[in-house]
Amino acid sequence: MKKEFAITTIISLTFLSLGFLLLHYELIGYGLSFFVFLPFILGYVLGKSTLKAFSLFGLIFSLVVFFLLLLFGDLEGMVCILMAMPLIIVPILLGVLIKYFVKKYQKREKNKNLIKSTILPFCIFLIFGFAENKLMENDKAIVEIKTEIILPYSSMEVYETIKSVDTLDAEKPFLMKLDLPIPQKCILEEEKVGAIRTCYFEEGKIIERVTELEKGKLLRMDVIDYQLTGRKWFDFKEAIY
Repeated sequence: MKKEFAITTIISLTFLSLGFLLLHYELIGYGLSFFVFLPFILGYVLGKSTLKAFSLFGLIFSLVVFFLLLLFGDLEGMVCILMAMPLIIVPILLGVLIKYFVKKYQKREKNKNLIKSTILPFCIFLIFGFAENKLMENDKAIVEIKTEIILPYSSMEVYETIKSVDTLDAEKPFLMKLDLPIPQKCILEEEKVGAIRTCYFEEGKIIERVTELEKGKLLRMDVIDYQLTGRKWFDFKEAIY
């Protein structure tokens, strides 16, 4: 029984960790290969044995350890982890279920070495992941996010407040309380095109370069760098006030 727990834990952590390393170094993308195919083949490889108590505990243990390593290693934030959990767990369960029925209706059950049987499925995952990444590398979309608020102040007063912010002290929305980056202050070095504006967060910062500036009317900036918790699975392009 202890052997079943150990083997399941080793296989699960190996699959998830290697998959995330490939994702982290941008060898594969945030797509079907990582969120569907990898957990599915993990569940399928573990198959019928996972329905046994010790193997099931090993799978659960490895998932908990994996997500905790991402969180406490500052590799991903809590919000991203909570969003990813069902995407990973559901395909694992589907793989386990399909393997269970395949084994159930097989006429003869072959005794295979479980660890050796993971090699071919993982190689198939690598081929699928590299191919998907290659096909999707130019498939990027630019999404505009816009918010609007009416304030009882003149446009010049709002401009003077927005260009540099010494302290941000306000009620935080739920996702910020959970783990989204919390802004602290923004500093504009000079009021001119080409100047740098840096916004500091509790963990990290966003650096912008002014491209258009009309006092009291417009402040447009390109985002030239950002350093926030988690992998850069999206890019900031510009900010406009």
